[in-house]
Amino acid sequence: MDEREFDDFYTASFQRIVGQLYAMIGDRDEAQECVQEAFVRAWAHRRKLDKAEYPEAWVRTTAYRLAVSRWRRTVRGRRPVDRAVGAATETAPPSLSHVALVEALKQLPEAQRQALVLHHIADLPVQAVAREVGVPEGTIKARLSRGRAALAALLSDDAPGGYQEGATHA
Repeated sequence: MDEREFDDFYTASFQRIVGQLYAMIGDRDEAQECVQEAFVRAWAHRRKLDKAEYPEAWVRTTAYRLAVSRWRRTVRGRRPVDRAVGAATETAPPSLSHVALVEALKQLPEAQRQALVLHHIADLPVQAVAREVGVPEGTIKARLSRGRAALAALLSDDAPGGYQEGATHA
């Protein structure tokens, strides 16, 4: 993969992967940092990445692993969370429904959350999710089914603090 191809790959997939990782970990700043680091690593391994069947999956998996590693280090208190020093970027705030979805996803077990995000947000088929996560397809199907049921309950109008379109939350 030459420099131009890598730039095109980065431009086409950076925001999408950040959105997917944000949905998985619930922290947009952390998601952006991990995806940036994953792309740095992808550049260093671009020859290997060029041969990969799904380079975006490689970057997403690397970013997710970075996020998990960073979380573990933070929880163990070995070091504070790294924060990149740079110019602030302007992005539109997430919609109320997006915030409600991410909050509901945070309440699910990690495995269900990861399966839901990869299948419904990253738009990967069940087979690709299973391959990326390293579990059988049946396990992914079960996680998706249980995760969707849990999300439906969390996001229903009857749920305590449930999302209601047009409602104002104080």
